[in-house]
Amino acid sequence: MADIFDGYRLAQAWDEMFAAPGQPRPPYAPIISVLQPMDPAELRFRADQLARVFTDRGVTYDFAGEERPFPLDLIPRVIDAIEWDHITQGVKQRVRALEAFLADVYGPGRAFDDGVVPWRLVYTSPRFRREVADFEPPNGVRVHVAGIDLVRDEAGRFRVLEDNVRVPSGVS
Repeated sequence: MADIFDGYRLAQAWDEMFAAPGQPRPPYAPIISVLQPMDPAELRFRADQLARVFTDRGVTYDFAGEERPFPLDLIPRVIDAIEWDHITQGVKQRVRALEAFLADVYGPGRAFDDGVVPWRLVYTSPRFRREVADFEPPNGVRVHVAGIDLVRDEAGRFRVLEDNVRVPSGVS
């Protein structure tokens, strides 16, 4: 029987599925049992079908004037409950920090007074909205939707790649 993972090599980066060559991480064992006998062409066909469905239904994004299907892996990323709780707590903390920063920048400006952020950096930004300075939004919420992009480092620890609180991709 064919093995879709024949020839698969681990890189120096963290591998979500395999701990070592031929040694799947425990949460991935059920997924590997389904994928292993699959022909690589079948997996490619399924990925192409998903992209076609996304394009047909408008699940796309614009890149340089071209509509492309929203990228989605066919193989799910498995995150156990302990890691998920850690991520949840970290993302909540990060959004609260972003909210606090915006409240300060548009309010008392302690970050400027304390020298944490130069005022010129913020006030000369085309994204800074002077018209909402000293405005207190309902419930203090400025960040209604946040995209916190996570990656794993070489040891498998989650790290924040970037925050997007203007128009996080995938919101549409």
